[in-house]
Amino acid sequence: MSYLPYILDEDDPNATPMGLIVLQTDETIEPEFSAYFSDMACPIYVSRIPSGESVTTDSLSEMKMALPAAADLLPKARPYRVVGYGCTSASSVIGSDQVERLVQSTCNAAVVTNPLRAASANAAHLGVARFALLSPYIEEVNEPLRRAFAENGVSMDVFGSFGEAEESKVVRISRQSVVDAALKLGADSQVEAVFISCTNLRTFDVIPEVQERLGKPVLSSNQSLAWHMRQLNSAK
Repeated sequence: MSYLPYILDEDDPNATPMGLIVLQTDETIEPEFSAYFSDMACPIYVSRIPSGESVTTDSLSEMKMALPAAADLLPKARPYRVVGYGCTSASSVIGSDQVERLVQSTCNAAVVTNPLRAASANAAHLGVARFALLSPYIEEVNEPLRRAFAENGVSMDVFGSFGEAEESKVVRISRQSVVDAALKLGADSQVEAVFISCTNLRTFDVIPEVQERLGKPVLSSNQSLAWHMRQLNSAK
């Protein structure tokens, strides 16, 4: 065998990588992020975290034990300006600050965001605070989510759910079902905007139509997380 010479490429200083922790059961966030970030040179490195096939407060809470290990699997050659944790409901159960601490315990990330934190920041950016919440999940999951948003200054007194706990069904809820539900909830005169929760629910193709028909801002878990990560990654 011959040992052959080589040189190393320099990392592009303007292409700071982002990290993303995705639920084992999630089939949606990666393709939606690929579309959203197609114009950016920075890579997104993905790690998976074990998650239950059904979503309950217990299965969500269990993820806090696995977060450090999932973050530890992200490449370590360069630090991260931002890492996103892709679970709205678990972030409300575990707490955004705790999620950040757990990720940073094994990953060199300047800041950690999640869909709850991201949607709250997006709402403040848009100047809206009264939302209609559309969730796919059962009430024991929806209640802490609404409470967590309220603690961030976002009220969700108008809300509705598909009442589904199985992730394999959530990801297959039809586009038209999401459009119809979002339009019904968003038509309430009390609300200024709509939030569609869950990173596994397909929303990127839904948002433009619902927003145009309602004449109100429409946010989703993936859209908000992607927006916030872009903002944080470009911050100096």
